[in-house]
Amino acid sequence: MAIRDILMNLPEVEKPLEKRLDFKTKLKWTLIILACFFVLANIPLYGLAENALARFEYLSIILGTEFGSITSLGIGPIVMASIILQLLVGSKILNIDLKDSEGKKYFQGLQKIMAIFFCLFEGVIYVAMGGLSAQPGMAFIMILQLFVGGLLIIFMDEVVSKWGFGSGVSLFIVAGVGWHLFAGAFGFIGAEGQLAAVGKVWVLFNSITIGDTVSATAAAAAIIATIIIFLMVVYTQSIKVEVPLSFGRIRGFSLKWPLNFFYTSNIPVILTAALLANVQLFAKLAESKFGATFLGSFSPEGVPISGLAALVNAPPLLESIIRGSFQYGYLWQSLIYIAFMVAGSIMFAVFWVKTAGMDAASVAGQISSSGLQIPGFRHDPRVLESILDRYIMPLTIMGGAAVGFLAATADLMGALVRGTGLLLAVMIVYKLYEDIAQQHTYDMFPALRKIIGKE
Repeated sequence: MAIRDILMNLPEVEKPLEKRLDFKTKLKWTLIILACFFVLANIPLYGLAENALARFEYLSIILGTEFGSITSLGIGPIVMASIILQLLVGSKILNIDLKDSEGKKYFQGLQKIMAIFFCLFEGVIYVAMGGLSAQPGMAFIMILQLFVGGLLIIFMDEVVSKWGFGSGVSLFIVAGVGWHLFAGAFGFIGAEGQLAAVGKVWVLFNSITIGDTVSATAAAAAIIATIIIFLMVVYTQSIKVEVPLSFGRIRGFSLKWPLNFFYTSNIPVILTAALLANVQLFAKLAESKFGATFLGSFSPEGVPISGLAALVNAPPLLESIIRGSFQYGYLWQSLIYIAFMVAGSIMFAVFWVKTAGMDAASVAGQISSSGLQIPGFRHDPRVLESILDRYIMPLTIMGGAAVGFLAATADLMGALVRGTGLLLAVMIVYKLYEDIAQQHTYDMFPALRKIIGKE
């Protein structure tokens, strides 16, 4: 009972007193947290001797971090806590009733305490295993900085979730992707800090000028792949099933309840990509401390070449074909990578629906409490549940598989930033646009919020 009391009374960001926040307030807090994130990401760790993780740019994008800064842990602790807790609840090892308000609060408290634990655990692992090597006598200070940075990310995520648009996890990912996308396209500073044509746009122009057709083709392929991925994600985001509903107390009033093809949005691919990123990260840390293990080993450039890390890494398939360095092993590696992404996304999509109140029973209860019903059927949540069940679980599985396949394919095509990051960014921005548009509609027509039960 004492543990439950602690979990129910953990420090948290206070919810707004108002039932709803206006557009300006949400926008203000979203921009404040975004600015804080960029500031923290540019504060280097005091006492850092060597940043062995600096070359893992892909991992930093997925984990919403900048290795070597005070926010080096990024969203890793939050995501790891969420993954483990979803697996425990989904497998009924932990029996928590998420339909009950007390059960939800207990679940959130348990997730927060696990995230705090992972802030300390990952901080110790990063420093002890040489990923972020400390100067002599500075190991404790380094771990403390990483722990505090992790806590700041947790509470900034809460601020965005309660006072802003979307969630902090999504915001931090899209901020990192946006920064790396701009640098990948228009970067002009080389590895040694000198002026150099490193952005693909400048590489394309420079290669055409000097007649280097291979480099020009590779740069053009990366730019075109980015555009194709963007268009594909925007198109698939717009696919939805619309369930017709009518308002029993107001004759002639009807609306359509949308069920998106990507029913769980970007959550499954965030969790899957973060899981694979953590596998590679811990593989690198294990190699630096113990040498090659079953987790894998890496080339001097930081590319996984063996073990589990290599299996869950996307090979440069398209670029290798263009540059003539294609190996048949890339085909098997690509198929395994796609299988991991698809299977992981389906698994996390199903768990998320069951733990986030998005299952047929929860949605039916939400619709029924708003006074809405399906035309031609009696006003009964069980009727709504049986009809919604025909769509929600198939959409969950198909949408999870599709988003995993898109992410894997995008990685293999070699966009300006890794395809998974780009896919996440497009989906997050699209969802953010929908949230902003919905908020604007509610501000313009307050009665609409009451009709659909959002008041």
